[in-house]
Amino acid sequence: MKNSTILQVVAITAIILMSILVISSSSQVKAAGIQGAEWGKYFKKYNAKGTIVVLDKRAQQEQTWVFDQTRAQQRYSPASTYKIPHTLFALDAGLVKDEWQVFLWDGVKRAYSPHNQDQNLRSAMRNSAVWVYDIFAKQLGKQKSGNYLKKIAYGNADSSTAQGSYWIDGKLAISAFEQIEFLQRFYKNALPFKVEHQLLVKDLMVVAAKRTWILRAKTGWQGQHGWWVGWVEWPSGPVFFALNIDTPNGMSDLYKRQAIVRDILSSIDALPSNS
Repeated sequence: MKNSTILQVVAITAIILMSILVISSSSQVKAAGIQGAEWGKYFKKYNAKGTIVVLDKRAQQEQTWVFDQTRAQQRYSPASTYKIPHTLFALDAGLVKDEWQVFLWDGVKRAYSPHNQDQNLRSAMRNSAVWVYDIFAKQLGKQKSGNYLKKIAYGNADSSTAQGSYWIDGKLAISAFEQIEFLQRFYKNALPFKVEHQLLVKDLMVVAAKRTWILRAKTGWQGQHGWWVGWVEWPSGPVFFALNIDTPNGMSDLYKRQAIVRDILSSIDALPSNS
């Protein structure tokens, strides 16, 4: 066969393959859009405005669902969902030995009473004790924090702030899609940290568990918006989720984060309704 004929065959094959990929990709986006439109009823039920991305990897062919794809691409302050990578930074830098090391309360009375006591990693994660992580941020410093953020490609990797905690009041921002990407790497212990540190942080994230599943997640609240991100582990594979909603009514809106996600996960049999 002449060279020109071979080149023609290769070119035609490439065109066919590209067409298949485009059709497949378009079908997946369309399917995600249809499912996302249906999920609007859960946001309406709780009178909430926001987005959610769900990646179901239980089947051989993974499925992605998105409600409000435009918002899912927009970056927001991660708030206390940032405690997931921040804890890994602290462990890697030797700022904390294990989950039982005690951080003495500084005596400052804060609005949320569980913050007003000594903490360890487990309680600081559960109670979202920002002051513990302010200690980590100060000890790490802006440059090292920025280096860690770039190392794991977390959102815009910007640790700058005029005042306050940079993951709440500063410029650090991440989208729902990026949260899912980060969580996948974390789930696989594929982040550039010791495996034992990644396993420890996963253990700190356990919200609920039964014989066949484990829910690992972290909330976040910046004041104007709130997050709930994580995954449900099943024997057949994980189901990742990342939700953010506006919180115009402050703390009275916070329950909506978990309520919406639980309803949605229950609708696809990814989390028992009574969990």
